[in-house]
Amino acid sequence: MADNLSDTLKKLKITAVDRTDDSLEGCLDCLLQALAQNNMETSEKIQGSGILQLFASLLVPQSSCTAKVANIIAEIAKNEFMRIPCVDAGLISPLVQLLNSKDQEVLLQTGRALGNICYDSHEGRSAVDQAGGAQIVIDHLRSLCSKTDPANEKLLTVFCGMLMNYSNENDSLQAQLINMGVIPTLVKLLGIHCQNAALTEMCLVAFGNLAELESSKEQFASTNIAEELVKLFKKQIDHDKREMVFEVLAPLAENDAIKLQLVEAGLVECLLEIVQQKVDSDKEEDIAELKTASDLMVLLLLGDESMQKLFEGGKGNVFQRVLSWIPSNNHQLQLAGALAIANFARNDGNCIHMVDNGIVEKLMDLLDRHVEDGNVTVQHAALSALRNLAIPVINKAKMLSAGVTEAVLKFLKSEMPPVQFKLLGTLRMLIDAQAEAAEQLGKNVKLVERLVEWCEAKDHAGVMGESNRLLSALIRHSKSKDVIKTIVQSGGIKHLVTMATSEHVIMQNEALVALALIAALELGTAEKDLESAKLVQILHTLLADERSAPEIKYNSMVLICALMGSVASALLKELEAWNPWARGSISLDVAESLHKEVQDLAFLDVVSKLRSHENKSVAQQASLTEQRLAVES
Repeated sequence: MADNLSDTLKKLKITAVDRTDDSLEGCLDCLLQALAQNNMETSEKIQGSGILQLFASLLVPQSSCTAKVANIIAEIAKNEFMRIPCVDAGLISPLVQLLNSKDQEVLLQTGRALGNICYDSHEGRSAVDQAGGAQIVIDHLRSLCSKTDPANEKLLTVFCGMLMNYSNENDSLQAQLINMGVIPTLVKLLGIHCQNAALTEMCLVAFGNLAELESSKEQFASTNIAEELVKLFKKQIDHDKREMVFEVLAPLAENDAIKLQLVEAGLVECLLEIVQQKVDSDKEEDIAELKTASDLMVLLLLGDESMQKLFEGGKGNVFQRVLSWIPSNNHQLQLAGALAIANFARNDGNCIHMVDNGIVEKLMDLLDRHVEDGNVTVQHAALSALRNLAIPVINKAKMLSAGVTEAVLKFLKSEMPPVQFKLLGTLRMLIDAQAEAAEQLGKNVKLVERLVEWCEAKDHAGVMGESNRLLSALIRHSKSKDVIKTIVQSGGIKHLVTMATSEHVIMQNEALVALALIAALELGTAEKDLESAKLVQILHTLLADERSAPEIKYNSMVLICALMGSVASALLKELEAWNPWARGSISLDVAESLHKEVQDLAFLDVVSKLRSHENKSVAQQASLTEQRLAVES
């Protein structure tokens, strides 16, 4: 065999120059036979013989041997080590020219050769790109799309494969294909040739590649891709084939318009059926498919329109089926059920309906099952749902009476940041404008100590931020001296002062309001902590900084007045309105050391400049603060 191959290669060098087609064809047949028997070894010999460069001259449209030469190139390019030599031998340009041929066999073998050269090869892709090969192939796909004879479908499959290899994991080339309009063409192909397994599979792989690119979503949304994929999905019995469709559906379903199209095309019913079929199976592939189906279901609910369509006023079949997942013994379904409820709970109407219909009790039962060594993802999902349900004002008192606070506090010992984050958010939502609940929680020493600990969780910015916000909320909503004392004793004051320097205006504001209440209600207790946290210097910086938001400047000045022992009368009235039971009992302590700091830092200069501030409230507060500072100086 080796001797025959060497003889063939020598003979081919001569015949390639002479262009005697009969002799040439015999040599090419021998090479194809050798490649079929041992592709790698034969490819190495072809490369070593130097004959690769001769192939470029043999790739001519009018020769009867052209298809065989392209076939040989396709075969040798199956080997990674041969792809760059094919590019270096100048084969790409003549191959791309052959894409203009009318001969179907030449097109087929040329498509194979270019596809194999492009596979996982930057050099191959770059050469095809420069030669303009992609546009010609897309034009062929468009013109041949409607022909359903087997030979044409084989050619379409090869062309789809070539484009896939050309653009796989290459964002710029994928974007190029999208701009060339490949997506509507591929969707049309899928619809016409859905009975052809190989072509369908190639379309799905191409969709999977392109769907990862954000710019593709709009083009996909303008086609009937949702309808075609759902139709295809319904036909699939084989697990692997369904998995291929899933891999396309998941990235596409990230787009809200496509979410709605998939819901309208009946995908949800398919997913619910899969869940029902697989829920009791312990086969690995069935467990995986159950997860994929339920995860996709949750993803579809992230779109506002698709979610509302499936909610159907809380009476929809889909909503009811999802509810039944929560008490399930299957952790994946519990997780998907809780996440689905969290997604349904994205507007007040839905939240109110669900709370009135007993969803809170179901979620608390679920949490109870996961207190000791529970599933962290289920804990996180159930807490997310409760947090969202607690947003409407009307739900807060109902959820508090149902015992949600107690259920949530069971997870205070959790060491998992995602659970900590949702726990904090849920409690913060529950106590919003709920003075009694805020006071009860604010006097819970274990909770406050845990919050202070989490305020230092620098590795988990979300947990740290939410802990600070909850500390502030406990003071703002309770207006309770006992809560302030608990926070002071637990070392929380320094964190509230630091929070006033946050990059988020809302957090700065919440901190300043809480600190103003501390100064008004319990300044004596907090004085040392405020001083060591350098509160006065921070307030000076906030007022002097031109970038500070108007509300930050305003609340900083209110706080200065409070520290000086005189809160503006409007604030006093507001504080008393917050504490009707404490009317007349609010005493304003003058903290001498803080008072001196304010005088030493020359606040008058900074405040007087703010009298001409464009914001009227800031300007008015500046005048009041200036008067107060002038009296004290």
